[in-house]
Amino acid sequence: MGTVLGGMRNVRWHELQHAYGSASQVPGMLSRVAWGDGPTAGDALGELARWIGAPAAFDGTVAAVPFLWELAGTETVKDRAGVLGLLTTILAAGHAERPEWARAAHEAVAEGRPTAVRL
Repeated sequence: MGTVLGGMRNVRWHELQHAYGSASQVPGMLSRVAWGDGPTAGDALGELARWIGAPAAFDGTVAAVPFLWELAGTETVKDRAGVLGLLTTILAAGHAERPEWARAAHEAVAEGRPTAVRL
């Protein structure tokens, strides 16, 4: 994985959830955003939006947000605007049954404010 997204291996993704079940596929999608060409990155961002962004936030969303900020701040990422769009989507997401997940996801996005200012 190199230095970009290197910390993903420290997350127990299989114990986290996204909209359709286990978040174990999230690292692969984040990697496609990091190193894929434009269409590949766009497709991965679309999948991530459905899994972790809309309409609900999950504990997998919370874990993914720091890596999304990392991607947004990496110049070689082909669709940085799409990454920022997904972060904006996450800010609008809720979760009726698990509001603590939505709150934690919103806080994780807010923690990336220094990267947003720099961009």
